Amino acid sequence: MKVGIIAAGHGERLRAAGISEPKPLVRVAGRPLIDYTLHAVAAAGLREVACIVNELSSGIEEHCRAAWPQLEFSFIRRTTPSSMESLFTLSPLLRDDRFLLLTTDSIFAPTVLSGFLTAANRRANAHGVLALADFIDDEKPLWARVGDDGRITDLGTGAKGSGLITAGFYVFDPRIFDEIEAARQARFAALRQFLGHLLERGYEIYGETVGKTVDVDRPEDIAVAEAFVRGDFRT
Repeated sequence: MKVGIIAAGHGERLRAAGISEPKPLVRVAGRPLIDYTLHAVAAAGLREVACIVNELSSGIEEHCRAAWPQLEFSFIRRTTPSSMESLFTLSPLLRDDRFLLLTTDSIFAPTVLSGFLTAANRRANAHGVLALADFIDDEKPLWARVGDDGRITDLGTGAKGSGLITAGFYVFDPRIFDEIEAARQARFAALRQFLGHLLERGYEIYGETVGKTVDVDRPEDIAVAEAFVRGDFRT
C-alpha cells in the first residue's frame, strides 16, 4: 500500500504566534511533527511515500530523506489552496491501488495506525475508510455518525453530538479520483467538503474508531500534544 502525506499547509496560526518553521518541522517533545507521521508509517511496514509540500517551505524533503532512509519518497512541491487540492495533486502517484492518506497535523501512538490498517483491510470493497476518534479538542472538528454496519451515515454539522470526529488519516480506493472534476466544478474549498460529496454520491465510506489523536493547529495544541507524548501516548 502506498502512502500519501499532505504537508503543504502554511500553519498560519502557528506563524502568528511567532513559530517560523514550516509546520511539518515544528517540534513537539523534541521531534518534528512529520516524524510522528513517518514513525507510524514505518512501524506499519509501509515504504512508498508520496508527499506534497508547499513552494514556500524549505527543509522538509531534506529532513525526511536524511531521517528516514528506509522509506522511499516522492515529493511534489506545489502550493495549493486546500488539503483537497493537495490530495488531487498527489493523485497521479496514488492511482494504482488502495492508499493511505495522512496529514502532519495529528499525533497518535505508532501502534494506532497499524490497528487502523488492519480494520480498513477488512473493508476490502469500501471506497474509503476514515479513522475516527472520541478525543475532541479541535475548534472545527469534522463530526461523523456511523451506522450499525460501520458505514458513515453523516459528516459535518448533522453528525454533531455523535461523539466521534475524523482523526486525520484515511484509506481510500483510487476510484474516488473519478470525482475530481465534479468537486472542482462545485468549487469545494476543503477536503471535508469532498468527503461529504463522496457520501452524497453514494460512495461506500466506513469509519473505524482508533485511539486518541491530538490535532496540532494552534500554539496551545503543542502543550497538549507534548503532554500526550510524554505520557507514553496515554490519555
